Amino acid sequence: MAGDVGMSFETFVDASLALLDLEILIWLLAGVLLGIVVGGLPGLGPPLGMAIILPLTLPLDAAPAIILLVGVYSGSMYGGSIAAILINTPGVSSSAATMFDGYPMSKQGRAGTALSISATASAFAGLFTITALILFSPLLAQMVLAVGTPERFLVALLGLCMITVITRGSFAKGLLAGFAGLLVTTIGSAQPVATDRRYSDHLLLFDGIDFVAVLIGLFAIAEMMKLAGQKGGIAEGEVTIDASGIREGIKSTFSRPVTVFKSGMIGMIVGAIPGAGATVSNFVAYSEAVRSSSEPETFGSGNEVGVVASESSNNGTVAGSLVPAISFGIPGSSSTAVLIGGLLMHGVTPGTQMFQADGELLLTYTMLLALLIGNVVILVVGLGAVTRLGYLTKIDTNYIIPMVVVLSFLGTYALRINPIDILTIIIFGVIGFYMVRYNYSVIAFVLGVVLGDIAEDNLRTALQLSDGSYMIFINPFEYGRWLSPILSLVIFWLLVGPFAKPWIDRKLGRN
Repeated sequence: MAGDVGMSFETFVDASLALLDLEILIWLLAGVLLGIVVGGLPGLGPPLGMAIILPLTLPLDAAPAIILLVGVYSGSMYGGSIAAILINTPGVSSSAATMFDGYPMSKQGRAGTALSISATASAFAGLFTITALILFSPLLAQMVLAVGTPERFLVALLGLCMITVITRGSFAKGLLAGFAGLLVTTIGSAQPVATDRRYSDHLLLFDGIDFVAVLIGLFAIAEMMKLAGQKGGIAEGEVTIDASGIREGIKSTFSRPVTVFKSGMIGMIVGAIPGAGATVSNFVAYSEAVRSSSEPETFGSGNEVGVVASESSNNGTVAGSLVPAISFGIPGSSSTAVLIGGLLMHGVTPGTQMFQADGELLLTYTMLLALLIGNVVILVVGLGAVTRLGYLTKIDTNYIIPMVVVLSFLGTYALRINPIDILTIIIFGVIGFYMVRYNYSVIAFVLGVVLGDIAEDNLRTALQLSDGSYMIFINPFEYGRWLSPILSLVIFWLLVGPFAKPWIDRKLGRN
């Protein structure tokens, strides 16, 4: 396979000419714009948007149909940041970390700057990672083959260990919040063996608590409860909605190229791991930005770096998630599962033929080049809409609150058509409200909820592969898995490093 993957100049020219077809460009533009709208509606996100569009692509040829789907995918990954920044609601779960600093910026009257950072960081990280995917797809495909359930468990565990990095204030409260989030994931049957567990005998709870419903409750409903006692708009300070805010956002992004590059790469690498997805990469990138910052205490109160990091990882994940999807037919996320369905529906089988000259090589690179153009569309549309979207922060909360609550309930219910999700957002709305009031880490709680299921499912499967031996995570010689011990060492340092570093500094005589 590796010998067939390289992009030839002839293939590049043919793919570029195919992309310049007016029909293809129209479908790409329609997909990105529709994706931005779908991503901005609380609870919907790329999988649902793509699933709705999928049957409508039947009359189309393979190329415009697939480009429409990837356009929706890419656009919705950016669109989720709009609701996250303006109304503290995760339009998509992969925008959850954007809320931590994006919404405080809106409350400070800097919504225009936050939205500009989001559009710029998303677009340029997307351009970079798609280009890297085109150039290094053979190597990336080989990397995916090296990743199995032990590595997926360790990546999830790595995200959970980030609780030690992002927790501010009481460390005990941060750990308690993280463990409480993990407990939420124990509701329902234990997968993949469907073992009966807490409340799993109740049919509505058999599949557990949906983490998107938890996120919407913790952030959207809790924030609307808080805003209910506030007069005026969301912004508490003077609102700046003009070209200066756009320039400030663009300048802020370009002044942090290392953060954009690093977060985009995190998104690409984590996105390429089947089962990890954009939500995990979003939190890992944000946590890494906190860890590497000289002012970590400013995160969560409107630090622009937090928005740059989380938004760069989002569209970076799109590139990474395509690697297992088109190379092996392995869906890295629910979005790529729908994309694979679209490929199959149009007679295209994911696998080695996607990278063979006598197969679907032209379609593959037309799709990748379409994503490059799609990120340019995101940049233009995102920056062009900033001044109009920013006015939402000035609308009276008496109008904002009912709209957000209704959209939250409709979006949540549409995901699974399960009445328990309505009750979930109400309960976790109240929990989120009091967690903020009493200074418990909402971020730590969210990490537990999001990563708990991923960690448990892959731990169970990994132990089945090793007949119950935990050495599969640290012994490369017996199991031939060299990535697992490397990840284990990183996790060990994350846990021990904060305590060992002061001791090492004292021994070396450092101040």
